[in-house]
Amino acid sequence: MAMSGGRDDGEPMMEMNTTPLIDVMLVLLIMFIITIPIQTHAVKIDLPQNTPPTDNPVDPVKNKVAIDAAGTITWNGAPIDKLTLRQYLRASMALPVEPELQFQPDRQTRFVTVDEVLAIIKASKVTKLGFIGNEQYYNF
Repeated sequence: MAMSGGRDDGEPMMEMNTTPLIDVMLVLLIMFIITIPIQTHAVKIDLPQNTPPTDNPVDPVKNKVAIDAAGTITWNGAPIDKLTLRQYLRASMALPVEPELQFQPDRQTRFVTVDEVLAIIKASKVTKLGFIGNEQYYNF
């Protein structure tokens, strides 16, 4: 490194010497880096515990009865038989507020099966019944 003591003509040096300022800044930067706490990259999450399924498959808000093309009756996605359907409908009618019952037969389902399920629903005196999936019957 070359150092100059000024000009040869004897005038004072007008530039500021920034070397000590840079040295002080580097020391402060190193001290700041050292004093930063070590970051832990752990995310604390409360995971759900393994709880057994509830014994009551009847949803208090809405339940869906569907029939596929093979004639299998499902209650909220779980296959059931006609006797179980009667029991679930009886349990849903025993609730303080009657849940909505959605009925969705497949287009290829035999009408006899649909008629039997509708007779079971009518016999259970369900008042909140909705047919869903009717768009499959439109002729395009």
